[in-house]
Amino acid sequence: MQKAASEPAQWTVHGLVQALKETIESIAAWQQILVVGELSGLKRHTSGHWYFTLKDEKAQIRSVMFRRDAERTRFLPEDGMAVMVSGRIGVFERDGQTQLYVTQMIALGAGDQHLALERLKRRLDAEGLFSRPKRRLPRLPTRVGLVTSPTGAARHDVQTVVERRFPGLPVILYPVLVQGAKAAESIVSALESVTERDVDVVILGRGGGSKEDLMVFNDEAVVRALANLRVPVISAVGHEIDTTLSDLVADLRAPTPSAAAELAVPERARLVEELMALRSRSRMALSRRLRMERERINGWVSHGILKQSASIVERRRTNLDRLDERMERFMERKITGERYRLDRLSQVVSGLNPTAVLERGYTYVSDRDGVPVEYGQIRRHHSYLVHWYNGSRWMTELEDAD
Repeated sequence: MQKAASEPAQWTVHGLVQALKETIESIAAWQQILVVGELSGLKRHTSGHWYFTLKDEKAQIRSVMFRRDAERTRFLPEDGMAVMVSGRIGVFERDGQTQLYVTQMIALGAGDQHLALERLKRRLDAEGLFSRPKRRLPRLPTRVGLVTSPTGAARHDVQTVVERRFPGLPVILYPVLVQGAKAAESIVSALESVTERDVDVVILGRGGGSKEDLMVFNDEAVVRALANLRVPVISAVGHEIDTTLSDLVADLRAPTPSAAAELAVPERARLVEELMALRSRSRMALSRRLRMERERINGWVSHGILKQSASIVERRRTNLDRLDERMERFMERKITGERYRLDRLSQVVSGLNPTAVLERGYTYVSDRDGVPVEYGQIRRHHSYLVHWYNGSRWMTELEDAD
């Protein structure tokens, strides 16, 4: 029985890729072409082969330049460099990947994307975003913030390291897109939502990628959001050879998310060991100090310093007691003398009081008008008045002069 004419052909994967390879490589126009683009993700393999991506603002293609052709190149290519290459289009069967096999390369200068990135870098640096003081990471964070893809390897790596170093320490995930057209907006929104009440340190990371994959971390809005963050931030994007503007503005840079977690979180077991060692050293220091003070006091006792001091104090106390007694006696004598002087003065004052004189029995004589009369002149008057004081009031009596 024959198959229907409309029934599709059945292929194996290898057969399909091999057919694509033969079809593409049979097109003569694709076997000797010139392509202008910008180098990215250049890797020089130990074999001598060069692997890189050739790109422009709209597309990219994987490329390879084998050792025999690379050795004839008269300059050392770098990422961001604009080049013109000649080569052919082919298919790498193992990956089923269409790629450009380059045989010659000519340098044209810096690529457009590279120049734009350098201009942005210089402008942000002039504003001081990269030279601002870096904040120190907290010694013992209570919560760690993680800004990354919820499905990427970075999340798993950070949580694994944190759990190993400090079991139970919370990791607060801020899920974002880490590549694509909306990645920058997603990251900026997450960073703006981070507050000091939520976390003590933030890790911004992704699990590596090509230079194109990391371009979102060169976005101006992302860089400014990192600069405005109120808590310390560790940038952990790409690998050690890749440096983004986010790395430059962050308080600390780590080559991978796992390394960032190592920097952000201390080992609980080591902290406990340090505390135990500190307690032991404190006890030893205290014991040593007490021993030294005890020996010092014993030395004083053995040299009689304390006894001599006690004797001096006792003598001074005795002198004070004696001085106090002398002071009391002096005051008693002084008060007695003053009291005696006051009594004498009172007596004198009383003696000068005419009423007091009369109270002792004195009398006086006056004429009938009350004018005092001397004793020798009494007989000149027919009569006179005699005045005396009876102890409570004055008394007067009329007498004849005869």
